Amino acid sequence: MDVGTHIERSGGLSTRAALIAATSRQHVDRALREGTVLRAGHGRYILPRSDDAIRIAHGANGVLALTSAALRHGWEVKVPPVKPHVIFPRHRRVPSPWRDQLVIHRRDLTSDDVTDGATNREVTLEQCLRLLPDDEALVIADSALRHGEEAALRRAVASVQGRGQARAQRIGAAARAESANAFESATRAICNTVPALHVEPQVVISSPTCWARPDLVDVEKRLVIECESFEWHGGRQGFRKDVRRYTLLVADGWTVLRFTWEDVMFRPKWVREALIRTVGVDARTLPSTAWRLAA
Repeated sequence: MDVGTHIERSGGLSTRAALIAATSRQHVDRALREGTVLRAGHGRYILPRSDDAIRIAHGANGVLALTSAALRHGWEVKVPPVKPHVIFPRHRRVPSPWRDQLVIHRRDLTSDDVTDGATNREVTLEQCLRLLPDDEALVIADSALRHGEEAALRRAVASVQGRGQARAQRIGAAARAESANAFESATRAICNTVPALHVEPQVVISSPTCWARPDLVDVEKRLVIECESFEWHGGRQGFRKDVRRYTLLVADGWTVLRFTWEDVMFRPKWVREALIRTVGVDARTLPSTAWRLAA
């Protein structure tokens, strides 16, 4: 087996000792000279196409966690982290050159807890449910379900005991595979902070004059919420189709709210206030909700 094949089969990263054991010292040194593999840290190698997060984590002898691990598994996140989240054993010293490049977390992991340089899917979900703000955790849980990880999410929820258990159960129960993307999931998380609202994603609305499948729907309140991005309309024809759809929904007695990505991501309080006014309740009389958003 050549060096490139071995490191590919190892998830794109390996130690020098493992590469030499699988091939030879001469083959490893030649692969380094030719750029087939790159040195990420002392005795730790990666493929040239590896992203910065895995390069930093592997080079520092750590494991990607939380949102960084979610991205490694191909899941969507609300906002990509500025620095990768990396887990180290509780008593391992992190060399000072690495500390400014990553966010340090502590946990003693077993080999079964790690996949391709990141916490495995179940551990990643368990940590996200326990430690991330509710909207960020819901985005990841929804994305995991879209990728067929229902069993992993169920096991992750069940694994959270004691502190954070109720929170993990609440977010796990709220997760929906039908949620189309991170934008829609983040909007639904804001809706969940309004106890008077009960929205579901991608509900079909059908009448003799209108057929629609909006992003979010509260059937009881006849409320439609659309998550609008400039690119989504795809040109004049798509824009015209959407405008007609909104008009027909309103004509059928539905209230239609449209929120932009920027408002959902950066002005969630404004979005929540608009929802409260639309529902027609006094914010001062709303019961408290367990849902909490990122600051």
